[in-house]
Amino acid sequence: MSRPIYVVSGVPRSGTSLLMRMLTAGGLPPLADDHRPADIDNPRGYYELESVKRTGADASWVAEAPGRVVKVISYLLRDLPDRHQYQVVFMRRNLDEVLRSQRAMLERRAEPPGGDDDTMRETLVRHIGEVEQWLRGAAHVRALFVSYNRLVADAAAEVERLCKFFDHELDAAAMAAAVEPALYRQRAKR
Repeated sequence: MSRPIYVVSGVPRSGTSLLMRMLTAGGLPPLADDHRPADIDNPRGYYELESVKRTGADASWVAEAPGRVVKVISYLLRDLPDRHQYQVVFMRRNLDEVLRSQRAMLERRAEPPGGDDDTMRETLVRHIGEVEQWLRGAAHVRALFVSYNRLVADAAAEVERLCKFFDHELDAAAMAAAVEPALYRQRAKR
């Protein structure tokens, strides 16, 4: 049996790029391209593979993925072919922060906001609940749920959890060093 495919997932602006950077620093080879370059919203890069966006119609990229880590946005997880085994780390983040981060990014790009915060929050809560239920029930998936907020607050503890989850020797110190609290810009009000 081939190695599992390591997947980083979550809703947009939940910390998936940070986790990709951490796992890459820790020793997992990424499956990514340079189609979307680093910018002010993700100054260390997005770590994305453009062809992942078309997985529902063409999942041929999956053949290159065993033993590598790839970012798959939560909306596309169920499109992954079930003939492979996946280890998915699903990022959770305070939804007020996610919404604020999405809004700031869209404003910088002069794009429409996509709806009011209450409607967007309801949509995200429903979507996340459905995806997490699917992750827990899919026989071809092992999942770990990681809080972005805890990761930034206590990287060492979350890195330890990540290292236990993967069947790959990871460099915990390099992973923890990849966390840059200064890039945590959209914090929830306390």
